[in-house]
Amino acid sequence: MNIKELKSNEIMPGFHGRILHGSDFTWVYWEIDKGSSLPEHNHVNEQLMHVVKGKFEFTINGKKHLCEKGSTFQIPSNVPHSGKAITSCEIMDVFSPKRDDLG
Repeated sequence: MNIKELKSNEIMPGFHGRILHGSDFTWVYWEIDKGSSLPEHNHVNEQLMHVVKGKFEFTINGKKHLCEKGSTFQIPSNVPHSGKAITSCEIMDVFSPKRDDLG
């Protein structure tokens, strides 16, 4: 499978996701427009975020981090987090258990 063969959906303004579900996880490849913001939220799913390309300001538990290519964060269940794309970005997220609310 080629990632570009997965259908891209704009999940929220500026956040275009290619989503793959397993039985116990969800994997999302995001293409994020410069300046797009992710409002603070939390979810029961544990999350692993990895920046493939670009710069993303990521806030977890109120602490800001400038994430660049290669940055990886593990977000525990129910921890508040938010972010903003400083440049156009490509980010991979893995969620466990799977996110039934994402396509």
